[in-house]
Amino acid sequence: MLREALYPTEFMARPSLKQFRRIVVKVGSSLLIDSEAGEVRAAWLAALATDLARLHSEGRELLIVSSGSIALGRSRLKLPRGALKLEESQAAAAVGQIALARIWSEVLGHHGIGAGQILVTLQDTEERRRYLNARSTMAKLLEWRAVPVINENDTVATNEIRYGDNDRLAARVATMASADLLILLSDIDGLYDAPPAGNPDAKLIPIVETVTSEIEAMAGAAESELSRGGMRTKIEAAKIATTAGTHMLIASGKIEHPLQAISDGGRCTWFLTPANPVTARKRWIAGSLEPKGTLTIDAGAVAALRAGKSLLPAGVIRVDGQFARGDAVVVRGPDTHEIGRGLVAYDADDAEKIRGRSSPDITVILGVSGRAEMIHRDDLVIGPSGAPSQS
Repeated sequence: MLREALYPTEFMARPSLKQFRRIVVKVGSSLLIDSEAGEVRAAWLAALATDLARLHSEGRELLIVSSGSIALGRSRLKLPRGALKLEESQAAAAVGQIALARIWSEVLGHHGIGAGQILVTLQDTEERRRYLNARSTMAKLLEWRAVPVINENDTVATNEIRYGDNDRLAARVATMASADLLILLSDIDGLYDAPPAGNPDAKLIPIVETVTSEIEAMAGAAESELSRGGMRTKIEAAKIATTAGTHMLIASGKIEHPLQAISDGGRCTWFLTPANPVTARKRWIAGSLEPKGTLTIDAGAVAALRAGKSLLPAGVIRVDGQFARGDAVVVRGPDTHEIGRGLVAYDADDAEKIRGRSSPDITVILGVSGRAEMIHRDDLVIGPSGAPSQS
């Protein structure tokens, strides 16, 4: 009775990978690296790349969050086994990052897919300006049909300013990229109602509709010496992802072709969200951020925004407040009624300089090639016609 009450969706039809447009796949060190040899599991990675290439050919946008730089670095440097000091880990990561980037570039390049490396730290996902820069880089790579390969920048991260595990990092990347699915490939094929290693009666939970305290209580610790995270960090990742409108699943990466196995109905645990990345992000913009300024726009710009367009500098007739790029601002029409709210792409001083001007003039005025939009439509929430978006 308890399991039926906690998991009413257990017998529901689970989602299919075909439903998702933008997918983040997290690959941990324990899957990527042979712990004995200290080298990449080449055959397994080649099989995974085949899975990724299939999804890519179907039009999916893919991002990879990959661990392994420290493990590869210590192997290349022939460092002894055992715990490394912070500076030793950072130096090993510097060597390993080069190897890891080359490995992913080659294995994806075999299928004609370009790859781009992005190294991030905790601040890159917490500080607005750096967050927006990383988000823009990911978006451009996806636009070019390349695959961003993302890892924590272990060469500069310290214990105080690091994620410490790539499960939570992957969840942050998924929200940053507005992905609609996060796949955590793991040493285990999903969440069980009891530790499966010591309980033969433990049952896999195929679908989790909401992360409750009961779900959190099922989490265990890390099993592999290469893993920093365990089921607890995966549950934390699920909370981050689903809150932002991203579905998440945990599946075994110990088998070859793990993504194909998911498509074929293999065992895994789905964490569902009732939202989607766009609505979740816009709800956050509309209700959770304090506006730092106001942009007043002309009637033509009002009509364009209500038609789903971005706000261009040419439509702005007044700039008020002191705000930085990435801050939330209120957008008002010529009658001063609030039209909506959004994340502005320019600091207040630069916004003042380019207001009323066409986008091609931006480079001449500012001396740099800036963004064409004052607020991109993906960062803009428009209220109902004739009424303010929010009081």
